[in-house]
Amino acid sequence: MSDKGTPQAIAAARPDAAERPTGAGPARAGSGGTGRPGWLPLDRWKAAFFVLAAVAIVAGAAWALLGSRFLVVRSVQVTGTGPQLTRQQVLAAANVPFGQPLIRVHDAAVARRVEQLTLVQSAQVSTGWPNTLVIAVRLRVPVFALAADGGFDVVDRFGVTMRQTVKRPAGLPLLIASAPGTVPGQLRGSPAIRAAATVLGELPPQLGRRVRSVTAVTASDVSVRLADGTVVVWGDTSRARQKAAELAVLMHRHARLYDVSGPGTAVTKG
Repeated sequence: MSDKGTPQAIAAARPDAAERPTGAGPARAGSGGTGRPGWLPLDRWKAAFFVLAAVAIVAGAAWALLGSRFLVVRSVQVTGTGPQLTRQQVLAAANVPFGQPLIRVHDAAVARRVEQLTLVQSAQVSTGWPNTLVIAVRLRVPVFALAADGGFDVVDRFGVTMRQTVKRPAGLPLLIASAPGTVPGQLRGSPAIRAAATVLGELPPQLGRRVRSVTAVTASDVSVRLADGTVVVWGDTSRARQKAAELAVLMHRHARLYDVSGPGTAVTKG
């Protein structure tokens, strides 16, 4: 029987078949004939396209924010002003030129410039895209009248002199800051003045409307004098609710002095 048809004979007739790895397919185009995966020219073009597209997007965004005439300051909205402070005064202090790119406006720096105005307690600046800047100001509130230089200084709760008047402003209690060495120009940031303003807010409403003057020696030694000459020694700003309750009970005695600086041991005189 001839062995030409046997598997061994066929393998011998095709020597290259024995050397080819089982399951190996044709080499991929662009792989250099090695059979390893490689990038097709189309893959390279796709990658280049996406890189160029990303660069174009970044460049377009930068131009829109920094170079475009659309995203610039075209209007400034000012809120919180009143008769004593105008929009024009706020704009002058803010010093933001129209046409400046919004991205270049430093909100905190603008707010600090506005807060340099005496009547401004605080300012907040925000951006209203695409072309508006918003400045919200909080004005100081007059709390006291302080005798000074033949007239009166109108002072807020932080000891800041808001304005000066010849006559004492109606509705404002007289502030007596009798701490040694205290002068009107040195009241700004005074803890005693802030405590005095806090005490005014803690008094029962029916008494608050009758306050003639407030004396603030220190932050822990505050007293008020009513229109009829009655004195209330309040002390510091702690335990305000208990002090107010005790004072309401003691007022029925119609005394000349009420001392509620020590809650639980309140006393009256006169």
